[in-house]
Amino acid sequence: MNEYALNLDGYPAYIYDLPGLEAHVRGIRAALPNTELFYAAKANPDAEILRTLAPHVDGIEVSSGGELAHVRKTLPDIRIAFGGPGKTPEELRSASHLNVDRIHVESPRELSHLPSPASVLLRANLPLNTGGAALTMSGPFGMDEDALDECARRIARTPHIDLRGVHAHLASGLDAPAMLDLAAQVADWALSWLESQGVDDPELNVGGGMAVDYANPDVLFDWAHYGQKLPESPALRIEPGRAITAYHGWYVTDVLDVKTTRGETYVILRGGTHHLRTPVTKGHNQPFEVLTATGPESPATLVGQLCTPKDVFARDVPVPALAPGDVIAFTMAGAYAWNISHHDFLMHPKPSFHYLNG
Repeated sequence: MNEYALNLDGYPAYIYDLPGLEAHVRGIRAALPNTELFYAAKANPDAEILRTLAPHVDGIEVSSGGELAHVRKTLPDIRIAFGGPGKTPEELRSASHLNVDRIHVESPRELSHLPSPASVLLRANLPLNTGGAALTMSGPFGMDEDALDECARRIARTPHIDLRGVHAHLASGLDAPAMLDLAAQVADWALSWLESQGVDDPELNVGGGMAVDYANPDVLFDWAHYGQKLPESPALRIEPGRAITAYHGWYVTDVLDVKTTRGETYVILRGGTHHLRTPVTKGHNQPFEVLTATGPESPATLVGQLCTPKDVFARDVPVPALAPGDVIAFTMAGAYAWNISHHDFLMHPKPSFHYLNG
């Protein structure tokens, strides 16, 4: 990747390693012999990413009408699950037209706008322990027991709406043992509840949220342990995103200026967090490699071109002596990076996109 990055026509640029991504998802797929694997497109919906993953996943999870249209155009035959709160009646109608496999119903109101026929999972917001999570998906996500019961009663008297199971994505950023404990708690409740509703061959989707450690990029989620210990269910599904694609993208840019203010050194880079919002969103230093300079290191803060003190890639990190023209590659930029960023703030040029294919 380094040689490729140094021979680009200009910066900033995103580089995606498609062979590396394919090898990674193959390993995940092999660790989950009894589990359906859906990819959460929200992590990175790049068309080449989707095409690379498609042969190795059972389907794609989308969370908006825009994602739905994009995924269906890119992968005409892939199975799709449609989740996310606040689906509009127009989006629900498009789900019917675009042959969505499963709709994750978030509320009784949403159910009332659902055209038939449809196969649904009801999204549950359960009061379970999610200690240690980076994000807890409570509040507007899913339904409590009363709303779930109401939806089940409505479905029972509505022709051509088929209750297939429960969706419960409750937390993100957990390691394999914590995710397994949470999945077991969800299964204990959901399978009993679905049996009480007369659902045959119930489906259970326990979501995604597998931990990605930006401070320790070599520490990967333990897919083998997770796959071996998942609870038994007639049809079990997961939908990771970040843990699949994060490791196979780079944001590469160059140094514009270096200055010291009040005793602190700042390296000003072309671009900014309007291209790579991950570090400011999660409050961490984005891992990086300096590609063109070596030697003794001293602390500096890596920032972008935006007129805000929040435009920080990495704070007080050791770097060699840098000068304008030096090149830095931010690693782990394959998920929640470009697609979650506020691209048009200050109207700077957008990055180019490149793909390693071999």
